Amino acid sequence: MPILIGADVGGSKTAVGVSEGGDVLVRVEGPGAAVRPGRSLASAGVIAEVVRRALAGIGRLSGDVLLVGAAGAGRDPERSELARALRGENVAPRVVVTTDIEVALAGAFETGPGIVVSAGTGSIAVGRDATGAHRRIGGYGWQMGDEGSGYAIGRAALGAVSRALDGRSPRTALRDRILWATRSPDFDSLVRWAASASPSELAGLAPHVLDVAAEGDPLAQGIGDYAARELSQLAICLLPLVEADPPIGVALTGGLLADDRPLRRSVLARLREESGLRPIDAPVDAVVGALRLAAASIRDP
Repeated sequence: MPILIGADVGGSKTAVGVSEGGDVLVRVEGPGAAVRPGRSLASAGVIAEVVRRALAGIGRLSGDVLLVGAAGAGRDPERSELARALRGENVAPRVVVTTDIEVALAGAFETGPGIVVSAGTGSIAVGRDATGAHRRIGGYGWQMGDEGSGYAIGRAALGAVSRALDGRSPRTALRDRILWATRSPDFDSLVRWAASASPSELAGLAPHVLDVAAEGDPLAQGIGDYAARELSQLAICLLPLVEADPPIGVALTGGLLADDRPLRRSVLARLREESGLRPIDAPVDAVVGALRLAAASIRDP
């Protein structure tokens, strides 16, 4: 039986599974390795390190097929660069690179129609219709989009803290939590931290913001509510573009929506108000989706 390796790669986390004969033998997680133009070697190095740890769990140095679904791999140049870099890592003779959304679709719906809303560092919704054609909304990066994402929540929290300091909005418990999360002893240190922070570092603030919201802070709750509206709108606006018999299944994935937390529940509740959608309560197992696509790549090379 071939040894299959499936990887779900996001901006904040890389999850890898290894299977043989349909059984998932081991799972390992590591740092995020989303693809950036011209930085495929760096992404490949992180992915390969996590893959090697997974293979070590079954006493292997390599597998037969590696299928990677990576955030940022939506364009052919990035996919080709990452595949080439991964082949150089010698963890599998056959390497296939696709998007993180593609493996999420396979995890949620196998080969059938459906919509996946993904929110991690960024955000996007992709639908697959009955013919296999894909439609997408969002996913334009932190400068142009990523509404409702971890980055957007973190950025909104920084704005809330600065406005509260100036007296332009009410005081908020976000101030102390954000100072603690960024290891900033005071507001000026936070300003310096924010000036050099990456999108993934800002996205790392999102769980703290949502925790403060759960504790009852009105400004944090407003940020969470706005994120839920934006994420649900991705699926709602995509619905007319997906040619499939309603109601169309819609699944949620990504680090921001992976757990049964208030944001996930809020998005699901908003989606249930749309008669043409059938929200799926169960979390998406994108690693299983990657392994399914790895198996399919052997059947249909």
